[in-house]
Amino acid sequence: MNAYPPSVLKLISEFGKMPGIGQKTAERLAGYILKLPTEEAMQLAYAIRDVKKLVKTCSTCFNVSENDPCHICSDLSRDRSTICVVEQLADFLTIEKTGKYRGLYHVLQGHISPLEGIHPESLTIEKLLQRVNADHIKEVLLATNLNMEGDATALYIHKHLSPLGVKITRLARGLQREVILSMRMPRLSLMPSMAEMRWQAFKVNFNGR
Repeated sequence: MNAYPPSVLKLISEFGKMPGIGQKTAERLAGYILKLPTEEAMQLAYAIRDVKKLVKTCSTCFNVSENDPCHICSDLSRDRSTICVVEQLADFLTIEKTGKYRGLYHVLQGHISPLEGIHPESLTIEKLLQRVNADHIKEVLLATNLNMEGDATALYIHKHLSPLGVKITRLARGLQREVILSMRMPRLSLMPSMAEMRWQAFKVNFNGR
C-alpha cells in the first residue's frame, strides 16, 4: 500500500516525466512543494501556466519568445547577413551570453540521427535553406555539437548550402568546451582581447583551410 495520497502521487508522477528526474528526486521535489507556503506554491503554478500560455516558437529562427518574430530576429541593429546554426535553445543561449556574436540564429531543434529516428526532415533544415535563399544571407556559421551526430548534421547542411554560394564556417574544435566552461565559471571570464581571439577562432573555414 502506498503511503502517499493520490494527489501527491500524481505530482510525483509528473515530476518523474522530466528528463533526468528519477523516483527519489521526484519525491524530494514533491516534498519541497508540500512544504511551501500556499502563496509561493501558487506562484510556481502560475509561472508554469504563463510559460505555456505566453511563450511560443519564433516562426523565423525557432528560438522561444513571447513575440513572433523573436527579439533577436526583430533587432535591426544585428548583422542580418549572418546566421549561426545551433542544435538546441541551450546552444543559442551559450553563444549569445558571450556577447561576441551579433548576427542572427537558427535553431535546428535537434540533430540528424537515423538510429534515433531523427532524419533531416524532422529538423528545421528546410526552413534554414529557405531563409538563406530568401534573405540574401552571406555567411552561415555551423555551431552544431562536436560529436558524430553534430558533424553529420553540419555536413548535410554544408552539402545543401554549397550550391547557394554562401560562405560556410564551422565551430573550431575545442572552442565549444571553452565557451561552456566560461559560462559555468564566470569568475574565470576571459579578458576582452582573449575572448575576441577565441571568437575569431570560431570562424574557421569549414574545410579547415
